[in-house]
Amino acid sequence: MSAQIKLQNARLASLLEDHSIVLVGLMGAGKTCIGRRLAQKLDAGFADADAEIEAAADCTIDEIFKRFGEQAFRDGERRVIERLLAKPGQVIATGGGAFVDPKTRANIKYRGISVWLKADLDVLLQRVSRRDDRPLLKEGDKRTILKRLMDERYPSYAEADVTIVTVNETPASTVKRTIHALTKHAGLIEKGSRRR
Repeated sequence: MSAQIKLQNARLASLLEDHSIVLVGLMGAGKTCIGRRLAQKLDAGFADADAEIEAAADCTIDEIFKRFGEQAFRDGERRVIERLLAKPGQVIATGGGAFVDPKTRANIKYRGISVWLKADLDVLLQRVSRRDDRPLLKEGDKRTILKRLMDERYPSYAEADVTIVTVNETPASTVKRTIHALTKHAGLIEKGSRRR
């Protein structure tokens, strides 16, 4: 193992002692896919906030939206993410709207290191078209809805600590770039140039 990789691993281990890495971004950005692989590389736990919400509610997100509405879902999402953040040292994949909520965003900023997986419209459209279980995409043209969500949510996502532009590459390549960016970020934290 090279000295550079040892330093990288030490910085990230130090980062995870007190924080979790929280992946944010629109649906289709790859938060769950990259999150699982990132957690494995870092030898850390992984949590998918959407899966945790479904387990807590004992129904799917689609059913939560239909039965109780989006606001009830967002309230539950805020509570679940708060619970997940109480346990540092893991990688957390959040739903697309989580980081837009001011309380959730503030909690993530305080207890986590946020990573925005940013993708362009065509990449997102290609990825979300593989599944038909996304409540916000069920009523209208997917491209139009995604463009509107980008316009609404990207200003909030831009507040993330780290931004990774995702393209059509292997997940391993995206994970490698994410680890590199987190290592640089961890170096900034060690130098005291961040609020922590």
